[in-house]
Amino acid sequence: MPDTPANEFERLFALHQAHLLDTPPDTRVDEITQRAQQHFGVQTVLVSLVDEHRQWFMSRQGLEATETERNISFCGHAILSDKLLLIPDTHKDPRFRDNPLVTGDPFIRFYAGQPIRVPAGHRVGTLCLIDPKPRTLSSSEQETLVSLAAEVESVIARRQAE
Repeated sequence: MPDTPANEFERLFALHQAHLLDTPPDTRVDEITQRAQQHFGVQTVLVSLVDEHRQWFMSRQGLEATETERNISFCGHAILSDKLLLIPDTHKDPRFRDNPLVTGDPFIRFYAGQPIRVPAGHRVGTLCLIDPKPRTLSSSEQETLVSLAAEVESVIARRQAE
């Protein structure tokens, strides 16, 4: 189970003020997740927003579910830091090896999540890569993921400005 960020009240307030949860698909964000899926060759790419009790997928490629419980989310861990959370093999990480998303469908073995911020500066979710096979990312691939997450942040900022 992920820890709760120290600024959780402010983070949740910023997330709700952004009016992103439970919205129709945004083609600009979907284009970014499609590019990420093609570039990295992973099964699943998500833009996940971490709410109080769930993570809701603003965009998803390769996954039918629209949300999962926060207490089993990988993204709940990723929002605790500004840095990319990279888990090359979930079976070797004690935080995740018994997670129902690892032991059952979608059988996550690889996860990479870059936190996404709203303009107010709070980490509200991630752009994440998921695959059923262990792997890692080169430093160049990590930079690409960070850059794609920045594109998502730009779309979110434009949506708030509109």
